[in-house]
Amino acid sequence: MRTLGARPARGVSRLAGCVSRLARGLLVLVVLLAGAGCDSGGGRDGSVTIMVPWSGDEFAAFNAVIRRFEHDRGVRVHVQVTRALTQQLDAAVGAGAPPDLAILPSVGAIYTYADHDKGLKPLATATDTFLQPFQGLTRVRNRVYALPVKVDVKSLVWFTPETVGRARDTAAVRSFAKAHPGAWCLGLESGPTSGWPGADWIADLVLDRQGTGAYEQWLSGGRPWKEVAAAWRDWRDLVGPGAERASTQMFSEAAGGMTSTPPKCSLAHGALSAMGFHAVEVQRGRYDFAPSSAKHRLEVSADFVGKFTTGNPHADALAAYLASAAAQQLWVDQPGGYAFSANTKVTEYHNRGVQQRVAEMLRPGSGNTLCFGAADAMTPDVSAAYYRAVLTYVAQEGSDPMPLLSKLDQLQTRLGPSGKSPVPADRLCATP
Repeated sequence: MRTLGARPARGVSRLAGCVSRLARGLLVLVVLLAGAGCDSGGGRDGSVTIMVPWSGDEFAAFNAVIRRFEHDRGVRVHVQVTRALTQQLDAAVGAGAPPDLAILPSVGAIYTYADHDKGLKPLATATDTFLQPFQGLTRVRNRVYALPVKVDVKSLVWFTPETVGRARDTAAVRSFAKAHPGAWCLGLESGPTSGWPGADWIADLVLDRQGTGAYEQWLSGGRPWKEVAAAWRDWRDLVGPGAERASTQMFSEAAGGMTSTPPKCSLAHGALSAMGFHAVEVQRGRYDFAPSSAKHRLEVSADFVGKFTTGNPHADALAAYLASAAAQQLWVDQPGGYAFSANTKVTEYHNRGVQQRVAEMLRPGSGNTLCFGAADAMTPDVSAAYYRAVLTYVAQEGSDPMPLLSKLDQLQTRLGPSGKSPVPADRLCATP
């Protein structure tokens, strides 16, 4: 999940940070209002607006898909790019000037915008070609409110074969990590969402070691604290030496330590698209992976497209196009974008090696149970607190995670209904 979660500052720097964020927020609002021309979205001039969180190769891959739509339909697509998507979308919706479409980076966001009258509109596109659990999470009150346009597998451990060897099984990677303390490339700094890589990893450990029952209980607001606390401790022990520096290491740069001279680290945890690997090096087999779980339990995520305006037929057309097999195939074929599709009609990938193997983990017959990450199901306020707790915990070697879990529980209680996940827990996991 990539929503709220800025790391708290202190003293004067806290005040400066607040002023800075306020200024940025006002600037964003002015830009959005100006871009909208005091109207909701595009449409009148044969255009459509869409807000997205991607940059670099991910954005280049998306842009190639958009250019094809523009060429084929003769419709201009105005793309608004932001790394603080939730905040800026909230500001735009609150100002009455939302984009026509926006990428929703979590299932919690889908339900929040659909359930609390925050402007998310139903879509007419059929969803029967999507894999589970992605398909089931597109519906709220039995109406389709979002479409999965890009999915990921997070339960992966990356390495270079010349360092770790060519064994692709979980046991071999775990054995290497145990024999080499400090082998992990760990970065938790990620701007306003710092801490999310650790939050994903902890959720992965809960799923692997406690199973889907405890996992779903946790995500539905239950309190299997013994099992969850054990995963926090296991994670801190796993990353070992160097964990204290992780809060200032950029996640997007951490995996680069594998190929530095000399190498700074040997293993990285997370989705392929998050690693920052160069496409040519991936295609040449410079990197390989093993599942982080030997029990066929995989943590997954998805970026969904949702509609926030009415009366613009181009918005409906673009949403349907982005989820179509043709657009999805074009998207996954873009080198360096590392997109995966939940559309069952998309089966071939540009990189027939690593990327194809990851894709096959999502398919029927793989035997894998797919579960959305814990933060994906949380409301933005709770996920932000979850990320901050990870940053606090990683800096305190040997500390007890229970006080942090207790504070998270208190926050959910204090927020009342708005603190409880709106996502039905029984939809978060499925075997395709």
